[in-house]
Amino acid sequence: MTVSLVQAPLAWENPILNQLYFQKVIREYTEKTDLFVLPEMFTSGFTMAPGLVAENMEGETLRWLNDLAKEKDAAITGSLVIFENKNFYNRMVFVHPNGGVVYYDKRHLFTLAGEDKKFTPGEEKKIVLYKGWKICLQVCYDLRFPVFSRNVEDYDLLLYVANWPQVRINAWDILLRARAVENLCFVIGVNRIGIDGKNLEYVGHSQAVDELGHYLLEPQTEEGIFTVTLDYQKMRDTRYQLDFLSDKDAFKLL
Repeated sequence: MTVSLVQAPLAWENPILNQLYFQKVIREYTEKTDLFVLPEMFTSGFTMAPGLVAENMEGETLRWLNDLAKEKDAAITGSLVIFENKNFYNRMVFVHPNGGVVYYDKRHLFTLAGEDKKFTPGEEKKIVLYKGWKICLQVCYDLRFPVFSRNVEDYDLLLYVANWPQVRINAWDILLRARAVENLCFVIGVNRIGIDGKNLEYVGHSQAVDELGHYLLEPQTEEGIFTVTLDYQKMRDTRYQLDFLSDKDAFKLL
């Protein structure tokens, strides 16, 4: 499978400008790909004023994502602020090129920024089936909690979308590789760049890692779309030969 990581600056709390940006860069991208991955809260940046930018699942962003996925014949995923049943969610949507939408609500809310005071946490892990692949959806702070991401579903690809600031970027690099090694799967992390409305700096480091922790795409610092091809059979052969997952602990999240 071919995956395109879209590393971008985000206009603060401005869904219209962000929509125009992503539509432009994706439409102008001419290489064939199966999946575009956008950052966390790609319509707004990591805002704690969800009422300013929230949409519903029938809103403008889902409409243009559906249109763009169909136009490019590729899935598109990333997170945005969704208002539903009187609650705000940091929701990662996975839009199929045929119009189907699967979503995951961020479970681990970032208490240091007060995300837990503004948003409702998700309760369920989400595995997407796409082109014969099992893809696990995760958002930013989820990266720090390996029990939740543990590969008990035999998934193939673990996706993280983020607004992970420069001051803690070393942890981002380390933890992405750790998740790949411990779960014997591909891991892709897509982060933003630029300065947000709280004057936090982001340096990207979007990257792709194989099941043994080797870089398929080293951490990137520039704006752009970076594409990698994932070798399903090689990963599966490694998992068969190094059958570490059979020895994993059994557990149940409360």
